Amino acid sequence: MAGAEHPRAGQPADAKSAHRLAAVTLDEDSIGRGNPDQEHERAIAIFDILEENHFSIPGREGPYALNLGLVENKLSFAIRREDGDPVMTHLLSLTPFRRVIRDYEMICESYYNAIKTASPTQIEAIDMGRRGLHNEASELLRQRLEGKVDLDHDTARRLFTLVFALHWKA
Repeated sequence: MAGAEHPRAGQPADAKSAHRLAAVTLDEDSIGRGNPDQEHERAIAIFDILEENHFSIPGREGPYALNLGLVENKLSFAIRREDGDPVMTHLLSLTPFRRVIRDYEMICESYYNAIKTASPTQIEAIDMGRRGLHNEASELLRQRLEGKVDLDHDTARRLFTLVFALHWKA
């Protein structure tokens, strides 16, 4: 998946618009293409990130373009300015995310199974657990990027959704 770009037609070039991702792409050489369901989930996650986000590099002006890849089991954040000038590359160990990704995958599976047969109360309880794990993962992501990348809570949630979609086994 080459990625997606989200046009910002008519948006003023103020400070807020500079603190955002204007493009997110996936490095096909290291990540590879998924099956159609995986590709769909990745595309939705990228669209959601681009729709609304707060993303900045301390001391470096944006907007930014992010290319995600894998380097020796680490997630590579290759960040450049929207005009193509390189800003930085950060390698993020995925080891701290293993448990939360595994748990999130299990609870998502439980949620999708519950939708078919469980009561609304049971579905709501599972969904609350799913949202709690999602929040935990996004907070972990923010902590692991602290000092390098500034993200708000919602952007961290959306970015975790994409990280999860990269691991998701359809």
